[in-house]
Formats: sequence, C-alpha cells, structure tokens
Amino acid sequence: MKNTEALVLELSHSLLQRGWYLTSAESCTGGLIAASCTDLAGSSDWFERGFVTYSNTAKCELLGVDPSIIQDHGAVSDAVVKAMALGGLRHSRAQVSVAVTGIAGPTGGSADKPVGSVWFAWAMPSDAGPTVGADAFWLTSELMHFEGNRASVRQQTVDHALFKIISLLKSK
Repeated sequence: MKNTEALVLELSHSLLQRGWYLTSAESCTGGLIAASCTDLAGSSDWFERGFVTYSNTAKCELLGVDPSIIQDHGAVSDAVVKAMALGGLRHSRAQVSVAVTGIAGPTGGSADKPVGSVWFAWAMPSDAGPTVGADAFWLTSELMHFEGNRASVRQQTVDHALFKIISLLKSK
C-alpha cells in the first residue's frame, strides 16, 4: 500500500476531478483521517469537514446516530459505523463520507471485539451504487483487524480508509 501522503494526493485528484467533497466521521482515529487530508495544501477544495466523535454522546449529537443502535450493537459495530457514515453526509455538504470506529488499544478489547478491530463505512450519493433508505445513499462497510500498538492500529486505519475511498471512487 502507498504511504499516507501518496494516498491523500491520489484521493485529492479523484475528488477534484468529480467536484466532490469528503467528510470524515471518526472515533478511534480521533481526527487523524481529517488531519492527514488537511496536511495537503489546497485540501479545502475537496475536504469539507471532519467529525471527531470519540464518545457515544458525540456520535448521537453530531452525527444523529440513534442511541438505541449503540445500546443494541455497541459503539464498535457495523450498525454504528454505517449510521456514522450516513450522519457525516447528512450533516455536511460533502458527497463522500468515511466513518471509523474501533478498538485501538492497548486496553478495551474483548473476545468478541479484540484490540485492533476497526469497523469502516463509506457512503456516497445513490447514483454511485445501490440506494440505502429514503435518503438514497450508497453505503458499504467492512471490519478489519490490525496488529500492533495503538499508534500502529490508528495509522493502519487511516491508510485503509483512504485506500478504500480511492478504490471505491475508481469503481464508480
């Protein structure tokens, strides 16, 4: 995989070509995706905003995640990350959203959700794929398991999130 800077540069070209904006909804990365994107000069032409929603309350207040989804599935879950991605689009002017929630460690893991478990979701307007719900967004999600210390898990999360956005945009 390319390094973070190369991924951001490729992503910027892809979004600029479409005239689209990106938003991030981040939990375990604490804004590292947004920071990586905005490290590139001129990113205001394609990066709209980032939501750092580390707490469950923030996920609900800033992204509109229904508290019952968190209660029923846990903050690190497919249902929550999908709600985060859609919330990112609904609460921004972006056309592309990436959301991450996971357990970066070194504590907080369990047998069902070990340290290094990260849920990802990406959302775009429905003309990029099958529709989801009344808002007509295309949505996909993925669970990854990363090895290493906290910093390594977080960096792998950033790189995978960026890599996958690029891949999804190329396929649309």
